[in-house]
Amino acid sequence: MGQKKDLTGSEKSKIVRYLAEACSSLKIAKLLKRDHRTIKRFIQNSQQGLKKRVEKPRRKITAHELRKVKRAAAKMPLATSLAIFQSCNITGVPKSTRCAILRDMAKVRKAERRPPLNKTHKLKHQDWAKKYLKTDFSKVLWTDEMRVSLDGPDGWARGWIGKGQRAPVPLRRQQGGGGVLVWAGIIKDELVGPFRVEDGVKLNSQSYCQFLEDTFFKQWYRKKSASFKKNVIFMQDNAPSHTSKYSTAWLARKGIKEEKLMTWPPCSPDLNPIENLWSIIKCEIYKEGKQYTSLNSVWEAVVAAARNVDGEQIKTLTESMDGRLLSVLAKKGGYIGR
Repeated sequence: MGQKKDLTGSEKSKIVRYLAEACSSLKIAKLLKRDHRTIKRFIQNSQQGLKKRVEKPRRKITAHELRKVKRAAAKMPLATSLAIFQSCNITGVPKSTRCAILRDMAKVRKAERRPPLNKTHKLKHQDWAKKYLKTDFSKVLWTDEMRVSLDGPDGWARGWIGKGQRAPVPLRRQQGGGGVLVWAGIIKDELVGPFRVEDGVKLNSQSYCQFLEDTFFKQWYRKKSASFKKNVIFMQDNAPSHTSKYSTAWLARKGIKEEKLMTWPPCSPDLNPIENLWSIIKCEIYKEGKQYTSLNSVWEAVVAAARNVDGEQIKTLTESMDGRLLSVLAKKGGYIGR
């Protein structure tokens, strides 16, 4: 027999395995060439360490309390089970019981990425689709702003990791984050911009109009022919800086008014083809979990990604509008899921 005083981790693992195979302590001692008393002592100490689980008496929920929980769950979307029960002054209920109760009356869901459409929204979507159903969309300039951050949207850094490899740890910032606001437009097969909004500038009516003057009008619109300017339709969403009296009057002085300024239905990002362009650019600049160290570097990445978008891709987006309008009518004003 060996003279070792303590069992090694390997020997303890073997004892557990032999016990599972219904070997006696004497047989285990012979197999391991250890003293029988050492083996028995280990087995006894292990059995003493396994305490029997004590079942705690569960809190009983009354029918009245169940009704309170149901009302609270309806009033507190996305709340935790603890918050819901605390709002009802129901304490002493373990998490497993809370979740079991809520499972009968609710579901665990993530927040919706877009707001629900009410009846008025849907009617306005349908009216808009009927109004522009015969429009030549090759003459519509679709515009929008996009904000890009140094780290990209949450949850984008996802992909395959080889076996044995660890996922890269994203850069965490204590300060110095922020992002860049970008404006662009698309018409037919052409990309207008992108143009960068000056850092720190908040786009109100005055700054928005000044921005368009310095970028869109001076660098692109001014170079176009008179026939183009006569037929182009300018589209912008319903952001307050776009639809204010100041901005509307300023655009009218530039000749963009009445039928040349497209009316836009509320809550309808899925109808604007430039939103798909933003998705293309973001997928490119944030691929493989890419992060940036400065605002200038992320802006340069946006410009490079925009250059790689060819005319055929843009043409596919602008030519999709006829199908989008038909989808709006088919879904009676609901989201079309673009």
